[in-house]
Amino acid sequence: MKIAILDDYALASQRLADWSGLGDVTVFQDTITGPNLARRLHPFDVICVMRERTPVGADLIAQLPNLRLIVTSGPRNASIDLPAARAAGITVCGTQSRKTTTAELTTLLMLALNRRLIPEAANLAAGGWQSGLGRDVAGLTLGLIGLGNIGAQMAVIGKALGMDIIAWSPNLTDARCTELGAARAESLADLMARADVASVHMVLSDRSRGLLDAAAFAAARQGQVFINTSRGPLVDTDALLAGLRAGKPAMAGLDVFNIEPLPLDDPLRDQDLITSGRLLLTPHLGYTTDATFRLFYNQTVEAIRAYQAGTPIREL
Repeated sequence: MKIAILDDYALASQRLADWSGLGDVTVFQDTITGPNLARRLHPFDVICVMRERTPVGADLIAQLPNLRLIVTSGPRNASIDLPAARAAGITVCGTQSRKTTTAELTTLLMLALNRRLIPEAANLAAGGWQSGLGRDVAGLTLGLIGLGNIGAQMAVIGKALGMDIIAWSPNLTDARCTELGAARAESLADLMARADVASVHMVLSDRSRGLLDAAAFAAARQGQVFINTSRGPLVDTDALLAGLRAGKPAMAGLDVFNIEPLPLDDPLRDQDLITSGRLLLTPHLGYTTDATFRLFYNQTVEAIRAYQAGTPIREL
């Protein structure tokens, strides 16, 4: 079998799992789109997808007559057209995932921004010393936009740091808030007005796309730190940049973007905002840990071996 491993940015797949005996394995470190992607993948029987880095839609599937198996990291992948794959006789399966990594990164961004970690470290590296004052998070209000698995972890972490917790999402119940010790905000605007730190933890859907818009940022509390480690399109980028320049929010930390990898000419690469420490960008690190990728790639190998042996596999 000819096997393609897609979007292995860190070239970790061969280090973390044993691919021997599976067939002819090719690792691609870059992400490409358009006609070149179909040409690249045309020879392969199996493609191994890393989350949503490369969407596998119906148009692409139609151009891959040799494709027999798609394995995605994680238990679901909304960027794969499952009906189109089934219609083409292609098996699609996934792996398990770890649940703590994104909350850890969100906490890191929250602390780094509030304590001015990046600009102070840069000032020291340039020969200087202290240039400003950070802000304690103890006593601040953490506003969670979404109180699912990751939002719940953030509620626990926030309370451990001495923060007050409020939460909002369209279907959030009082019972869920009581379970996690969070106060329920009446609306998104209410949460933004009360939160010293606002952190997004929602699933991207047609309803939630662009949820954080100009009105949301206009409502932001003075001095607010805004964090998105969920999905880029949940946030209206133009509205966020306009808000940052107007001081609402005061700072932002983003780990996810509308287009990934982030284009070199993307407006978010605003050097004034970045060098001032008001905008912290990270390259979708929420799930990229050694333990997580070891799980992903080992279970990907297991799925391919099971498919080859004709034994049951975890289908999506």
